[in-house]
Amino acid sequence: MRVVVINTGTELLLGDVLNTHLRFIACEIFQFGLRVEEQRTVPDTPTLQETFAEIFPRAEVVFVTGGLGPTSDDITRELVSEFLNLELLENSPVHEVISRRLALRRIPATERIWRQALVPHGGQVLPNENGTAPGIYIAPNINPKIPSPHLFLLPGPPRELEPMFRDFVMPILRRIATASEKLVMRTFRIANMGESIIEKKIGDAVLAIPGIELGYCARPGEADVRVVGSTEAISKAEKIIREKMGDAIFSVAGETLAAVLVRLLSERKESVAIAESCTGGFLANEITNVPGASKVFVTGCVTYSNEEKIRTLDVSRESIGKFGAVSEQVATEMSEGVRKRTGATYGIATTGIAGPTGGSAEKPVGTVFVALSSENQPARCEKFFFPSDRETFKQLVAQRALDLLRRQLLKPSAME
Repeated sequence: MRVVVINTGTELLLGDVLNTHLRFIACEIFQFGLRVEEQRTVPDTPTLQETFAEIFPRAEVVFVTGGLGPTSDDITRELVSEFLNLELLENSPVHEVISRRLALRRIPATERIWRQALVPHGGQVLPNENGTAPGIYIAPNINPKIPSPHLFLLPGPPRELEPMFRDFVMPILRRIATASEKLVMRTFRIANMGESIIEKKIGDAVLAIPGIELGYCARPGEADVRVVGSTEAISKAEKIIREKMGDAIFSVAGETLAAVLVRLLSERKESVAIAESCTGGFLANEITNVPGASKVFVTGCVTYSNEEKIRTLDVSRESIGKFGAVSEQVATEMSEGVRKRTGATYGIATTGIAGPTGGSAEKPVGTVFVALSSENQPARCEKFFFPSDRETFKQLVAQRALDLLRRQLLKPSAME
C-alpha cells in the first residue's frame, strides 16, 4: 500500500518546531509491512487542498498531522471537508469530552474551542486522551464522486499524536493492511568507521542476497547499516555483516554507545570515572544521559587548565613542561589520577586541541589523546586526529573514548 505523510504547520517550515512525526509514523507502521513512500510539509493555508489533489490519486493511506486545534490557523478539518464535499457536523460525545476536560482544568470555554467537536460526515472519531482535539479517520472513497485514500487526521503535538496513534490508529491499520507483505528490518550500529569503508567490506556480499535492501546512515563516530527484506534474507545478511564487522558492531537494538557501555559496566558491577580537558564535559554528559548511569558513573572532572590537571588529578608538572598538556604522557596520568582518586574500576581521560587556534606543526588542530586506566591492566593511550569544528570534534573524541572502554570490556581477560 502506498503511504504518504502530510505534515501541516507554518511553524515547521519556518524552522521553529522540529518535525518528529515522520520518524514515529514510519517506525510504527513498518510492522504491518507498510512504508512511507513520500512526505510533504505544507503551511496552514489552502495549499493543503492542492496537495490532496496531487497525492490522493496515487496514495492508498494518507496521514495528515496538525491543524486540528481551536485557533484561527487550525483549518485542516475545514479544508478536508470542503475538498471531499462532506458536511461538518458537531459530534456530541466529543463536545461532552471537551466540556469535562475544560471544567476539570478550570479553563474558560471560548467559541472557537467548540470547532474541535466538528467532524466530517461519515468520519470516525479517534479519541484524544491527552488533549481536546480528537483525531479523525475517513474511509476511502467516502464520497463516491471524489476518489480518496484511507485518510487519518491527527493532532500536531507529539504527546497527543503518539498515544492516539498506538491506541486507535494501529487497530485500523491492522485491519486494512492484512494483505501487505511483511518485511523485517535490522539495523547494525558500527563504531568509528565511515560509510565507504563499511560498504567496501559488506556491500557486494549483502546486495547479492535476493530481495535485500541495504542502506547506510552516518553520524559523528558511528554509522548505521540497515537491511530490509524477508526473514530468510535478513538472516543471510546478518551472518555476512557479523562476520565482516565483528566487534565494531556495538548494538542491534538502537542503543547509543554510551548506553552499551553503561549496560556492560552494570552487568560486571564495575565503575568508571572521567577526566576531560578538550571535551569539556561532553563525555560525562553522554554517559549521564543514560538511565541507570548512577550505578556505574563515579565522577567527571573537567580539568581544562594545566594547574587543575596538577591539583585535581596528580598530573606531574614535569610531564606538562616536557611533553605538553596534549600528550600521551599527560593523558595517561590524567586517567590514572582520576581512577586512583575516586576508586573507580576504570579511568578515562581526554586531552587535545579542538581549535580553531592553538595548534602547531607537531600538534596541529584536531590532535587528541584518549587514555584508559584500569585496576588490573596497564594504562593505554591512543592518538587521533580529528580536524573539524569544535562540536564535531567533541563528538568524535567521546565516541573513541567510549569505544576504547567498550572494547576493553569485551576482551576475554576482562571478563574473568
